[in-house]
Amino acid sequence: MENTLGPDEVLRRIKHMRTAGGSLSKKYVKQHDPELMRNALFYFPSWDHALKNAEDL
Repeated sequence: MENTLGPDEVLRRIKHMRTAGGSLSKKYVKQHDPELMRNALFYFPSWDHALKNAEDL
């Protein structure tokens, strides 16, 4: 499995989803954007860690 997004792109996409009012629940993202979830879990220990890092941008 190849990583298609870098860590900065993962955080940018999470931040964009947050500002657009999209759901950030793990289940929703896993179903609707599996590429984002797969890459987020590669770079961060958990989905919650990825969300926290996106907040700090």
